[in-house]
Amino acid sequence: MSRFTKQTASYWKQLGSVVRNEFRTIFKDGGVMLILIFALIIYATAYSLAYGSQVLRNVPIGVVDECRTPTSRSLIDTFNAGPNTYVAYNPTSMEEAKELFYGRKIYGVVYIPSDYGEKLYGGEQANVAIYADASYFLMYRQVFQEVVTSIGKTGAMVEFQRLIAKGANIPQAQATTQPVIYQSHNLFNPYLGYGTFVMPAIIMVIIQQTMLIGIGMIGGTWREFGLYRKLCPAGRRRMSTLPIVLGRGLVYALIYAVTCTYILGLHYRLFHFPMNGATGAVMLFMAAYLAACIAMGIAVSTLFRYRENSLLLLLWTSIPVLMLSGVSYPRQGIPDWLFNLGQLFPSSHGVNGFIRIQTMGASIPEVFAEIKWLIILTVVYGGLACIGIHQVIGREQREHPVRKENGDEGC
Repeated sequence: MSRFTKQTASYWKQLGSVVRNEFRTIFKDGGVMLILIFALIIYATAYSLAYGSQVLRNVPIGVVDECRTPTSRSLIDTFNAGPNTYVAYNPTSMEEAKELFYGRKIYGVVYIPSDYGEKLYGGEQANVAIYADASYFLMYRQVFQEVVTSIGKTGAMVEFQRLIAKGANIPQAQATTQPVIYQSHNLFNPYLGYGTFVMPAIIMVIIQQTMLIGIGMIGGTWREFGLYRKLCPAGRRRMSTLPIVLGRGLVYALIYAVTCTYILGLHYRLFHFPMNGATGAVMLFMAAYLAACIAMGIAVSTLFRYRENSLLLLLWTSIPVLMLSGVSYPRQGIPDWLFNLGQLFPSSHGVNGFIRIQTMGASIPEVFAEIKWLIILTVVYGGLACIGIHQVIGREQREHPVRKENGDEGC
């Protein structure tokens, strides 16, 4: 048998040993199983249920009506006509409305002055004040949009009636009160659902973060108990760490292939998230994304001396990682240096590419830039993982020399 054949056989033997050992480690550790296998399903389900209603409806508001005429009551009725708001209280003064507002019983106040009807039908400009809770942006959006739309429709109707009274025909009055008619088409998110908007990004971040934490826990455990040196046989060659990285990566890829198949198949259908991407394109992109996350996870895991370090150092990064991806806050508003820092995380490229494929129906050529960066990150973090494991094994063998005994296969 040639030397090359022996080396190849040795690599395959070591690879198989690493795979078996990694599976054994995962399924004997309840904490790691919870993070690597069940956390993605649990978090995705919990967030999807929380955002299940998709759109915020029936936000309570208060109306201070100083006018108290049929005209003002007609305007108030329009606030109840839409699905977004309803008039929960009719306070008699702004002080009473303020108390209701600060008591969180209403999230918006509309003030109708006493001269509202007089000015409206007298051809003057009538003023209506709107106070909306901008500290809760979704509440603010619903209240402001619904109230402004209702006031606009009321004003247009009054102007229409005034023109008809002056002798204008109906087409002329309609053209004057509404000179431009527009049609709105909400692409990729027809119901403007918050869950449809945010869940694809959250799922991609959860995949990365659970993988980093889970792999980090295993790495910390192995380093804490000096087990890394058992992965490599005595007299290891220069690239003997490569089968270790590939073996461990294969295990995590198989685990996440199963959980991601559930999430992107059954879970997406259960919660009616958009599935506009071609199956092949989604699978190819997810393969590139998982490879980058796995490589980063293995590289980072070599830095932890103890099991708990993974949770302490990585758990808090989830929200910054989501923000740096450019979903929760537009990329144009993020400082360049901070945005460039976010490009070191696979999630920054994964979130953007996944949304474009799965939600918007993009093809592989259209997300080639994201795939290219994911491949680059895989190679870079894979190399760092090999270097890190090589150094850890060397350090452990110097501190705890292991004598190769008869029948010891090393890996």
